[in-house]
Amino acid sequence: MEFLGCPAIFHESALIEFFANGSVRDGMIVSTIGGIAVEIRESVFAETFGLPTEGLTDLSEVPRNFLSDAQSLFSASENEVSTSCLKKEIKMQYRLLSDILAKSLFVKAGSFDAVTRDRFLLMTVITFDVKVNWGNLLFGVLKEMVTPDSRQAKGYAIQICVLLKNIPGLELGESKAFPAPRILNEKTVHRIISVNENVGIEEVGEAPTAKKTPVKKTMSKKRQAASEAEVAPVIKKKRSTKGKSAVTRRISLDKQVEDTTADDVDMIILQVISESTDLSSNKEDQGDKLVDEPDIGDDFGAWLESSFPGS
Repeated sequence: MEFLGCPAIFHESALIEFFANGSVRDGMIVSTIGGIAVEIRESVFAETFGLPTEGLTDLSEVPRNFLSDAQSLFSASENEVSTSCLKKEIKMQYRLLSDILAKSLFVKAGSFDAVTRDRFLLMTVITFDVKVNWGNLLFGVLKEMVTPDSRQAKGYAIQICVLLKNIPGLELGESKAFPAPRILNEKTVHRIISVNENVGIEEVGEAPTAKKTPVKKTMSKKRQAASEAEVAPVIKKKRSTKGKSAVTRRISLDKQVEDTTADDVDMIILQVISESTDLSSNKEDQGDKLVDEPDIGDDFGAWLESSFPGS
């Protein structure tokens, strides 16, 4: 696979060093890779890739008549477009040309809906075959790439590696195949066209609103049990005393907890505990008065019958 006549391979480690150490000095690009000095001049750059070195070096010098004709020719409607416009305002083939210039020559990432004035001028000189000093123009882009703190994206990976191979004694390291989707071929051109066809198209209608999933309210186990129409009997518990077997009794709470809340159930439990404590303390104060009343520690069942008749 080739890209503009160059093998579609690059050397990642060498490129990282090239950009990290690169700068512009006396009109040429200088850097170091593996301790070896690298110098790239404009003349060498243009000669290596066979770029024209005659013609316009300033795009503002594009003839006015060409510019006026381009404003009508590029327009997708009957009205002339401005030199700074949106891609949807120009014909499909010029949208494609704009993207090629942005992504390949000027190495801009992503897709832009705006056509800048400089890009419009370049589209004009290409369309009307105006002579341009492409060696000077593209070398200027490369100088911006290696300028420290420049906002220009890094690119020209294949071309830079071709230049570096001509430097004696320079080891470039392992090579990698350039990503196929980044190579301009029939497939990528069709993809760019399909993307540009949708530029400026507004969606009709609104997307259906997603139905909200109803949130099921849950109750705590305690409150859920209290709200049931029928309350299950309390689980049997064993109570052991000295010298006596544990007495087990089933307690039915149908009457007491009917139409009650969990707080009411809590109050009943607290009442039982409180009364059992009072019985123990009152026994010492009242003496013979409690002789006939059963002791809770002796017979829990008998105490329960006397304390809660009918339970």
